[in-house]
Amino acid sequence: MIQIKESLLQIKDAFEGQLNNVKTSSEAEAIRVRFLGKKGELTAVLRGMGTLSTEERPVVGQIANDVRSDMESKLQGVIHRIEAEENDRTLVEQKIDITLPGNAPPMGGRHPLYKVIDEICDIFMNLGYSIAEGPEIEFDSYAFERLRLPEGHPARDEQDTFYITDKILLRPQTSPVQVRVMEKTQPPIKIVCPGKVYRSDALDSTHSPIFHQIEGLFVDQHVTMGDLIGSLRLFARKLFGEDTKIRLRPHHFPFTEPSCEVDISCWGCGGTGCRICKNEGWIEVLGAGMVHPEVLKMSGIDPEIYSGFAFGIGVERTAMGRYGIEDIRLLFENDLRFLRQFR
Repeated sequence: MIQIKESLLQIKDAFEGQLNNVKTSSEAEAIRVRFLGKKGELTAVLRGMGTLSTEERPVVGQIANDVRSDMESKLQGVIHRIEAEENDRTLVEQKIDITLPGNAPPMGGRHPLYKVIDEICDIFMNLGYSIAEGPEIEFDSYAFERLRLPEGHPARDEQDTFYITDKILLRPQTSPVQVRVMEKTQPPIKIVCPGKVYRSDALDSTHSPIFHQIEGLFVDQHVTMGDLIGSLRLFARKLFGEDTKIRLRPHHFPFTEPSCEVDISCWGCGGTGCRICKNEGWIEVLGAGMVHPEVLKMSGIDPEIYSGFAFGIGVERTAMGRYGIEDIRLLFENDLRFLRQFR
């Protein structure tokens, strides 16, 4: 018993002597393993307690517990001191001068097409319109049949549509989102529908097989052609300037009656004639008309009570006019030298 007690005290003295010289966390861990680990010196001594008598074991056990507790407490205190010193050194070594100017990350900007879409939508939202969206893969019934373009109609041949199956296609430049809204909503309806449309066009400076369109629809009681003209006149002035004029030319769309093509006075010359408008003084920007009564009826709206107008704005052509862009391909080629001009 006396020998074990002496061994415990010797281990404690040796431990404290080693602990006073510890400088790093790794050194503290090495001392812990040497003295307090499963194969450490203290554990080795305690294995000899099996030779003690029943009366001696509790006494030596209490001494051993006191020694272990004291060693662990002192070791933990040293570890805390070392961690605090290491943290202080790290703060000094990694000090950052927060008064220096930072390195600002490069900032992007809205694409010119989406800037124009936002401007157009804002104009109509200020007139009480809401935004409606639809799928880019559409059913034939929404894209054509419910817009008075049944199978075999000659106008469908002019659409150059991308078909996926006989009844499913990429969204064409008709008005499928308007049909989707009318079948679920009773008037009054005031919506604009921005989105991509597809047409089998060869890519050149003024044509693209993929482009953006904003459909517009207003259905309510007593809506007239005069309401359409007033809305389009306000739109043109807000987007292209207060001196902008509009001109309506008779046209034919199967889903509107009467129908028209809408021109605006040239933004380059104000209507006197220039290279931009090919000396005509006018530039075509959209198609419009009064919603055909049969289109209303097919969507569950009574044409005896309600009437409405619809329009479709080509965003690319509008953006080209808005910013003086002469080649539509610049809008899709992702050339940063071009896009940075619009930040």
